[in-house]
Amino acid sequence: MIATWPDTLPRPERKTWNAQPQDARRKRQHETGPPGYRRRFSSVAEFVTLSVVLTRAEKAVFDQFYRLECAQGAHLFWMPDPTTDGWPLLDGDGQPLMVDDSTPLLISATWLCAWGDEPPQESIAGQVEFRKTFSVVVMP
Repeated sequence: MIATWPDTLPRPERKTWNAQPQDARRKRQHETGPPGYRRRFSSVAEFVTLSVVLTRAEKAVFDQFYRLECAQGAHLFWMPDPTTDGWPLLDGDGQPLMVDDSTPLLISATWLCAWGDEPPQESIAGQVEFRKTFSVVVMP
């Protein structure tokens, strides 16, 4: 069974967000002239670095999720896509689409993730909060 990101944890910070697609090219070096490239594989993952600011209670939830449910980062997990999940669905004019009771329709998107090469880093954010910085590999 694949673990699921705890819904009690806050959204990742925008200021630390960094994403880069996996390089799917194979470089061909010629004797002269510029290098050439060809496609190496078609299924490309995305490497994402992000951070969350946590209270002491949320830090305990994060630590338990990483250590126990993800086996110190060895297991895959489902995570809401921070760039899409929970945002309103917009019409052509940029206005939110509403259901009958004036509730906006929200987009739902989930990533299948592996933990990055390094374990999560922890630092202090303010007097009583913690910042966990980590990277994930978003599976294609």
